[in-house]
Amino acid sequence: MQSLSMLYVHVVFSTKKRESFLKDHTIRKELYSYIAKIIYELESNPIEVGGHTDHVHIFLNLSKNIALKDMIRIIKKNSSKWIKTKGEEFSDFYWQTGYGAFSVGEAQRVKTIDYIKKQDEHHKKISFQEELIIFLEKNNIEYNKKYMLD
Repeated sequence: MQSLSMLYVHVVFSTKKRESFLKDHTIRKELYSYIAKIIYELESNPIEVGGHTDHVHIFLNLSKNIALKDMIRIIKKNSSKWIKTKGEEFSDFYWQTGYGAFSVGEAQRVKTIDYIKKQDEHHKKISFQEELIIFLEKNNIEYNKKYMLD
């Protein structure tokens, strides 16, 4: 008997207090590659990793062998340790406690990839907080506004 799955998930999380630690494009690209490597090592498929100065978007095909919360915990823990090795300016780097995760159907796969690739352009118009609220409301997810600021 086989166990098969195709679980596309779009994950979003921010730096602690929305601090713009990721201003440098080179460090951002390295971080995205590092996150993709973590995902791959956890038997999942990193489809697109991107973001902006204060947050990341991860689009992945989640393995049936790991819970999403465990995947995110490992990504945050390992990438936070990694980025702190990249220079003194990252010594106070931390990810926020929570995250947003949204299911994506096959029909939205290309649109999601394109959306993540255009984050710098997108955030010339709206902030991360505004973006996250749009995602939450679009997906009918109840949230507490006080946590939008942590």
